[in-house]
Amino acid sequence: MIDRTHDLPISRQAKVLNISRGAVYYKPRPVSPEDLRVMRRIDELHLERPFAGARMLRDFLGREGIAVGRRHVATLMKRMGIEAIYRRRNTSKPEPGHKIYPYLLRGVTVERPNQVWATDITYIPMARGFVYLVAVVDWFTRRVLSHRVSITMEAGFCVEALEEAIGISIFSIVNAPIRALTGRRRTRPTSPRDPLRPPHEISAAA
Repeated sequence: MIDRTHDLPISRQAKVLNISRGAVYYKPRPVSPEDLRVMRRIDELHLERPFAGARMLRDFLGREGIAVGRRHVATLMKRMGIEAIYRRRNTSKPEPGHKIYPYLLRGVTVERPNQVWATDITYIPMARGFVYLVAVVDWFTRRVLSHRVSITMEAGFCVEALEEAIGISIFSIVNAPIRALTGRRRTRPTSPRDPLRPPHEISAAA
C-alpha cells in the first residue's frame, strides 16, 4: 500500500491510509538461536506432558539448566500455537453473538469416496524454526488428495491445497476444524452448497 517512490511523503501516505509510521518502518526480528532451542525443547515437553502450562514447563526447563522465565515461556508457547490441555469451566457455552452451525456429519454414514473430506493444519519442527503443513484427506479411502507446506501461518497455502483437491474431484462435505478458521475449538463440517462459507473460503488463519 505504501509507495516509497511516490512524491507524497511516507508520513502523509500513512496518514491517508490511517496506519502508523512505525508499522511502515517496522522490520520483524528473526527468532534467535537460543529461542529456537528453547522452543524445540518446549515442543518435546509438550508432547510428553500436554497438561503442562508455562509455569510447569519453566520448572522442567530449569531442571535441565535452561534459565527462562514463565512469561517468556508463555510467549514462545503462543508463538508456537500450543497451550496446556486441561478441563476448563463452561466450555460448552457459546460466545455471545456467534452463530452455532449445524454439525453436518451427525448421524451420517461415510460409505463412498468423495463423500467427506477432512482438512487440518499442523507444524513441523525443523533444524531452524518451523514449517506448517496442511493436508486434505478423503475420509473413506484415507487418501491424501493434496497438501501444502508454508513457513508462515497465512491462509493462502491452505486455499491452494483445497483448490487443488477440488480440481481432482468434487466433495459433498469438508470437515474443517474451526480453530484453523477462526481460532475457536469446535469443528464445523462445510458443504459446497453452504451459502455462509463457499468452498474457496475454507482456509486456516493465523
